[in-house]
Amino acid sequence: MTNGPSNLGGGIQSAEGDEDPSVSLFREYLRLRTVHPEPDYDAALKFLDRMASELGLPVVKVEVCPGRVVAIMTWMGTNPGLKSILLNSHTDVVPVYKEHWKYDPFAAFKDADGNIYARGTQDMKCVTIQYIEAIRRLKAKGQTFARTTHLMFVPDEEVGGHKGMEMFINHPEFKNLNVGFALDEGLANPGEAFTVFYGERNPWWLTVRCPGSPGHGSRFVENTAAEKLRSVINSFLDFREKEKHRLNTSECFTLGDVTTVNMTMLNGGVAYNVIPAEMDVSFDMRIPPAVNLQEFEEQIKRWCREAGEDVTYEFAQKHMNQTVTSTDESDPWWHAFSCTCKSLNMTLKKEIFPAATDSRFIRAVGLPAIGFSPMNHTPILLHDHNEYLNEQVFLRGIQVYEKLVPALASIPPQPGEE
Repeated sequence: MTNGPSNLGGGIQSAEGDEDPSVSLFREYLRLRTVHPEPDYDAALKFLDRMASELGLPVVKVEVCPGRVVAIMTWMGTNPGLKSILLNSHTDVVPVYKEHWKYDPFAAFKDADGNIYARGTQDMKCVTIQYIEAIRRLKAKGQTFARTTHLMFVPDEEVGGHKGMEMFINHPEFKNLNVGFALDEGLANPGEAFTVFYGERNPWWLTVRCPGSPGHGSRFVENTAAEKLRSVINSFLDFREKEKHRLNTSECFTLGDVTTVNMTMLNGGVAYNVIPAEMDVSFDMRIPPAVNLQEFEEQIKRWCREAGEDVTYEFAQKHMNQTVTSTDESDPWWHAFSCTCKSLNMTLKKEIFPAATDSRFIRAVGLPAIGFSPMNHTPILLHDHNEYLNEQVFLRGIQVYEKLVPALASIPPQPGEE
């Protein structure tokens, strides 16, 4: 594939026959190995530098911690005093198990049906290129808008965002962006509708430590760590089954509306014939915004007390922000978003995001953010083997952003704005 410079009208020249140039650009980006545990961020930054040059946009890079750089391209509006639009995406992708893939996950293979197989096709390199190509097309038409639009590319979302968005959100450079509304990643939808996410569940990762009486493996020792551990596991997993039942018996609930609990690690013991003095169990919990977090933690304390003496817990991660973004039609940001989608005959399905994205850091500082990846008629395959996206779905997404950006960037001044 030949990667020549592009003009504002259509992206790189394709060496794939009559393939759409935007698809060729997408496949080029997918071939960059920004995969954990050692993502090639330098390759991604060079690619983004080239994109900024092609678009004629300035790019600012901020190293928020060693080796972790946030890049921002800025398309200035005609009234820079107004709050800006933020189009956020992340450059990193999760690991792969090549033996389970039909094709090389970094070859961006396209089959006869136009399905492009690669890690990051859905999460979320598609959205990155859709942003870029939408801006390319708008600029090629000579269009301008009142509000400034920022395209931001962050590292480390797939490992929690702690060395990316979480640090950058409090950086002076972020405050200078003057953000009023943000778009970030969502999920595919297998049906006709497009899913939009206005909030997220809070991730709680904790380890419960169960001390007990040690002894020889041949005896009936009382008050062992294993007995306490069994009680803890039963309490957590009994609650898990109740939440699973709620989800399966309610037509109104989605995964984002219930609390998921999964046991993820188990530690303890030194030998077959030694009863251990301590055993630990770890859980990944995702808690919806409607749940009272203080009451939920009291429940965890009760489970630990019921398990036995000196059972304690410690958090590895405990997010407490329950802010959600307004989806009321009276809200100017949501109104512009939803009306644009309606004009494109798109059916929207509003949900709480079941996992965690960088949107949670944006909402935590009081800014509205919508999670949205325009992928319908597409199975949800993020982090899965054989992740793919059809080229026609990808191209339609560019058209969607080509309408969304003008609508959002043309919202009239709101109270308090210059």
